[in-house]
Amino acid sequence: MKRRGGFTLIEMAISVFIVLLIMVLAVPSIRGVLADKRLKRTLEAMNQLVHKAQDHSVHERRPYVIEWQKRAVSLHPAALSEDDPKTPTATLVLEKGYAYILRLPAALEKGPFAQWIFWPSGGCEPATITFKGPPGSWEVNYSPLTGHPQIIKYASQ
Repeated sequence: MKRRGGFTLIEMAISVFIVLLIMVLAVPSIRGVLADKRLKRTLEAMNQLVHKAQDHSVHERRPYVIEWQKRAVSLHPAALSEDDPKTPTATLVLEKGYAYILRLPAALEKGPFAQWIFWPSGGCEPATITFKGPPGSWEVNYSPLTGHPQIIKYASQ
């Protein structure tokens, strides 16, 4: 009797089991990568808002403010002129479960308004911003002279 080429049912079952095992081991890793990407996007979004604040304050030669509101963080001139629109210059909308927390270490009074000012020179108040949300958390110090971020903590979930 000649033996036919092919796979037995046991060989196919073992192959399927190995593929499923590899997939089960890979899923948490893929989730971590996706969470890290979402966390990086939150940091990039804040850095873009800070960069816009600096650019507008320098180019328009007037102070700009990043202001924390209930469901958004917005950028607008410190004082509106007659020509300015009533809408913010830029807005970072907070997704559900996301929180950006502002601390101003050089503030003279405790519990100041949640506003961060950028002067026409391009400088700003020293600030620490903490993010907490489903993708993880980070904390960044922003330099008062340059507004450049220095990451203190970064942890994706």
